[in-house]
Amino acid sequence: MPSSRGEAGPQQKGESIALFRSTAAGGRSDCALRSSAYATWRSTVPTSELVISTYNNERSLHLCLASLLRQDQEPDSVCIADDGSRDATRQVVDAFRSKVRYPVRHVWHEDHGFRKCEILNKAIASSESELLIFIDGDVLMHPVFIARHLELARRGRFVSGSMIKLSVGATAAITEAAVMDGSVFLRSELRRLEVIDRLTTWLKTMPFPYPVMRILDLLSPIRCSFGGANASVFREDILSVNGFDERMRYGGLDKELGQRLKNAGLQARTLRYSAPLLHLEHSRGYIDRDAQNANRAIRRQTKEQRRIWAEYGILKS
Repeated sequence: MPSSRGEAGPQQKGESIALFRSTAAGGRSDCALRSSAYATWRSTVPTSELVISTYNNERSLHLCLASLLRQDQEPDSVCIADDGSRDATRQVVDAFRSKVRYPVRHVWHEDHGFRKCEILNKAIASSESELLIFIDGDVLMHPVFIARHLELARRGRFVSGSMIKLSVGATAAITEAAVMDGSVFLRSELRRLEVIDRLTTWLKTMPFPYPVMRILDLLSPIRCSFGGANASVFREDILSVNGFDERMRYGGLDKELGQRLKNAGLQARTLRYSAPLLHLEHSRGYIDRDAQNANRAIRRQTKEQRRIWAEYGILKS
């Protein structure tokens, strides 16, 4: 299905984004050129919605949304996929909605245990955007995050990245001010929080110029899977496999979707180093070992039988 804004090839899209970035870095005298560059760039990219899953974690969601305010490129809309949170989460969403100019949807259902797949399917089904970018409400996005997903967006493939995991202590030390002024992503700050513990973590802090980080993505030996806290895919592609499998509980539900997307012929592209996230640690009272074992069995069947369609997905049999 062609995009309502046109379908740009990889080279055209990359050149448009590069043009927009280079002119955006100029002075105020470049205003007319920036406007023209933005119009050119915007015509080559799909409409996008950032889908943020959450459950009773108001502080993390508040910080996550604060990082959204610092994005180089805004999404066209935001959907909070809420797996039954208390009213305090609605208050966080309402406060954020008053700060932005794009639509913010709050898709919610009652709390009947871990039903993340169901609420994500409701978000997907009700979205009107072409590209869906998925994160969890316990992450902080680097300012280039959304722009990078848009740059790599192609029909017939999904894109997925990774994150830098913070300890409980480091998570508690994160402040809204540090998120808003950008210092939370400084390597000096991450070292102070004792976060950088290995080479790969250091590389995720984007220590080199942007073109180098893109090359590192291409050279990454890690096999790309669909990581639901940092992934994007065209809505039509996720609908073609019927969304998430609602039988699945916590543990690998996103990877199962990624396997079905691959079975359907989609390519996978990693942005392991060029679109970093910081993960805020929290308790997980919803972990169920029996459910995790059942998830593994479903994933194994999906891979061995090359399943594409989720029988317990958006559309019910």
